[in-house]
Amino acid sequence: MTDFPASDIDDFPLGDASRARLLAHVEQCLVTARTHYPTLPSPGIWCDLRGRSAGQAHYGRGGLRFNMTLYGEQPEAFLAEVVPHEMAHWVVHHACPGRVRPHGVQWQRVMIEVFDRPPSVTHCFDTSRASPAPYPYLCGCRRHYFTRRRHNNVRRGSRYRCRHCGEALRPEARDDRV
Repeated sequence: MTDFPASDIDDFPLGDASRARLLAHVEQCLVTARTHYPTLPSPGIWCDLRGRSAGQAHYGRGGLRFNMTLYGEQPEAFLAEVVPHEMAHWVVHHACPGRVRPHGVQWQRVMIEVFDRPPSVTHCFDTSRASPAPYPYLCGCRRHYFTRRRHNNVRRGSRYRCRHCGEALRPEARDDRV
């Protein structure tokens, strides 16, 4: 039986094998972390993260958030990289009093010594399907992606400039012909 709060378990629909597998892997990481930090509290688990982030340690909510779109595309890599990464943040938050850098020495030590993983800061998942910014804009040096809110601001007259080349950003022309 898991020692995660019952309210968090109820958020996982019965029969959803992928979420159950994610929860089991988080629990496995918690057990591993508790061999080094026996008083480590259990995090709440939410699968409501969207966008390009694969995971997030959310101390205000008291737990970890995961992006199920990215998990569904590469579950093995997600479980091997993202879950220990976020659990390491949870460990450092509870084991190291005071302010510490998010990917600082303490976090790196937990990744290596507790989870036996390289302390990688970023993931290499394809985020195109999970991106909250599907509106392409161009400048003189690159392509930018706008959220719906920023795109609507442009439609109402707002203007944005590239921080690199300084050129005004313009919507990418779409070829609507079939």
